[in-house]
Amino acid sequence: MPRAGSETKALTRQFEAEAVEALLAGYRPLAGAYDEMVDTEGKPRAHWTPMLAALAEMGVDEVARRFKAVDRHLYRSGVFYRVYDDPSGGERPWPLSHLPLVISAEEWRGLARGLIQRAQMLEGVLADLYGEAELVRSGALPAAAIAGSPEFLRPLVGVDPHGGSFLKLYAADLGRGPDGRWWVLSDRTQSPSGAGYALENRIALARAMPDLARSLNVVRLAGFFQSLRASLTKLDRSGEGRVGLLTPGPLNETYFEHAYLARYLGFVLVEGEDLTVRDNAVYIRTVAGLKRADVLVRRLDADFADPLELNSRSRLGVPGLVQAVRAGGVAVVNALGSGLVESPAMMSFLPKIGAQVLGEEPLLPNVATWWCGQPAEREIVLEGIEDFVLAPAFQRPIPGLMENGPVIGADLKAEQRAAFETAIRTRGIDIVGQETVRLSTMPVWRNGRLEPRPFILRIFLAATEEGWKVMPGGFCRVSDSLDSRAVTMQSGGRSADVWVLDEGPVEQTTLLPAPGRVDVRRQTGPLPSRAADNFFWLGRYVERAEATLRLIRTLVGRLSSSAEGGGTSVAKMLGLLQSWGAVPEDMIRAKPTRHALGALTRKDLPGGVPGLIESARHTASVIRDRLSPDAWRTLADLTMMMAEPVPATSAEPDAYERADRALRALAAFSGLASENMNRLAGWRFLDLGRRIERSIVTCRFTRALVNQNSSAGTLDVLLELCDSQITYRSRYVMVESRAPVLDLVLLDPVNPRSLAFQIDSINEHLDALPGHHGDEPPPAEERLAARLAASMRAFEANEFDDERLRTTEAQLMELSNDIAERYFIHRSPVETPWEQPE
Repeated sequence: MPRAGSETKALTRQFEAEAVEALLAGYRPLAGAYDEMVDTEGKPRAHWTPMLAALAEMGVDEVARRFKAVDRHLYRSGVFYRVYDDPSGGERPWPLSHLPLVISAEEWRGLARGLIQRAQMLEGVLADLYGEAELVRSGALPAAAIAGSPEFLRPLVGVDPHGGSFLKLYAADLGRGPDGRWWVLSDRTQSPSGAGYALENRIALARAMPDLARSLNVVRLAGFFQSLRASLTKLDRSGEGRVGLLTPGPLNETYFEHAYLARYLGFVLVEGEDLTVRDNAVYIRTVAGLKRADVLVRRLDADFADPLELNSRSRLGVPGLVQAVRAGGVAVVNALGSGLVESPAMMSFLPKIGAQVLGEEPLLPNVATWWCGQPAEREIVLEGIEDFVLAPAFQRPIPGLMENGPVIGADLKAEQRAAFETAIRTRGIDIVGQETVRLSTMPVWRNGRLEPRPFILRIFLAATEEGWKVMPGGFCRVSDSLDSRAVTMQSGGRSADVWVLDEGPVEQTTLLPAPGRVDVRRQTGPLPSRAADNFFWLGRYVERAEATLRLIRTLVGRLSSSAEGGGTSVAKMLGLLQSWGAVPEDMIRAKPTRHALGALTRKDLPGGVPGLIESARHTASVIRDRLSPDAWRTLADLTMMMAEPVPATSAEPDAYERADRALRALAAFSGLASENMNRLAGWRFLDLGRRIERSIVTCRFTRALVNQNSSAGTLDVLLELCDSQITYRSRYVMVESRAPVLDLVLLDPVNPRSLAFQIDSINEHLDALPGHHGDEPPPAEERLAARLAASMRAFEANEFDDERLRTTEAQLMELSNDIAERYFIHRSPVETPWEQPE
């Protein structure tokens, strides 16, 4: 038996070897570059073999199916980035290169040692430059290389960072040369991005190959994020555990990552306008007043953090933030000014000053760099300019020369070369020359086969009480072509997961604390006013889209009807669509069916369904850290549904089916919001927006369709639009009559679609919102809502004529404005009560 078993294993290994060989047939490593997957003889490296064997066993069709499932997951999860020079300014789906970069445990240990040493060196350099400046005094660093950098923030000189370290999160971009050695291509000390994308890449890829990830002992990422979160929360002096993630806003290229990390780590996502400084402390503007934030994880450049003492043109920062940092009232991570050491100019000195700061030689070299602010280095670059990559010394674009980043000296035309030579001679301080790097390659899956592509590996480190902790993985950027210069997301590159293999079974880690150390809480933290505003408008957009869809579905359903009043009701419904911008001007004289299809498909119409759904999705993206993944995916699915092409021969059935499907999707979103959201302030503002919008729409439907001579057919249309037909039929075994229809649609307090029900719900929400004081008169929005509720009880259905409905509609719009003025304080100079510091 043992012999038979060994023979079986041998046959299995032989089969795997043959399958891997077939998979690698046609794979051609890039000449002159180190290949991560195969050695110089074209044989797979040992730590890549299990991955290749698994792919071979799946087969081309199965691999393609799994990778398509990954792409669908990323899209439905709303993973995106922005390209700044994209004329449309829109979001782009996250481009994942489906194969991970595989790194052996032994190689990873060497990388981790070198990166920890480099992080310690950069921390020491920052402490010196913002402290005693001994490196400048000794001549190891030219003063011009420091003072000339826009990242040297003079107001922060002499300010000790909160917690004792400038860097809490550090990242390095690495490339491997043809000789197999890793090099540091750039340091990321300002506000390193990509850790959130690395986590999402891991989650997405684990869905495609879960068994493979477990069998290879791929080290998990949760332990790193657990350490990072613990390190940041310990900076909180108030003991409230309130950490804010400061984002430039939804137009930033990596906003998805900001929202994703805030949700994953349990932080509050805030923008500059959400914050204010009082008595040298930072507070979050919330719907319940000002709440103190002791820690800010910034994702905007330090120069934009404070328009008072730094960049006066900034609209992204917090006035007074520098003074709060100086007074020790807030911890900013990474410390303001830490971007100083990530400039290319600094790289030219780091190899020399490493020994002075650390007392030992750097384990990881950085790419050779010559700063042209020094005479000898300037001449070296000028003499061999075609051998260098020319880059801005301080990362800022240089107008007329390097507006889009570094350029290759060998690619310069004669006129361009002359311009660079002049600039280097006159303003050499602004330019560096760097060695041209021949990047190593990793495999990508294209058209059912493996192909090599250059890549850059970004690895993250977190400063903890136990020392620096390295993320066992990273964020890999892969070129879409064989050109190693096109390895950026902005220029069409793709991202890849990074699998670090362990030598034994991997410990299961989680961000959840140990069961015995969990304090009971029933709140989820403060709700910033901006988030409340977006919840409110998400509710309004969703309800407006639902009303438009109900109108379209009812219209299409009546087009072939010959019932009494059918023609009149169709005309009135068309008038409603036209009045709120759902019908294009070039189609006003078209057939009603074309009107319905236009409202369902045209993206350029402010009142059309695609525009409303897109507005809802955009608003949801701003608060996606507060929405469940299922709710987000429901909106993503709805967006995809509305983007489906419509056949040129589409008629009533097609329009009806599309409207009906979209209504079911919106019903799913409403159900998720109703069942999955805690009954806290966020849910109340979401539902407030829906109730106000539904009330306004009900008034408009009633005004358009009901008068003293309304036919039974027109009244039936109103019942269908207000989703009240079944209730009416169960109460009144007769044709539609004006008084009972109006009573059901407007005044019935137990009909969840009636106007009265919406107003009662609005009052309940306003009563439950924070900021009530029993010894003060009720605010304007509560008084107005009370008057609306009283009018629902003071009048009979027949008294609601056109004038009274117009008055009610105007009061509802005024109520919306009053709520905005009270709670959405970034819209108004009105101050809300704020808590005194303890």
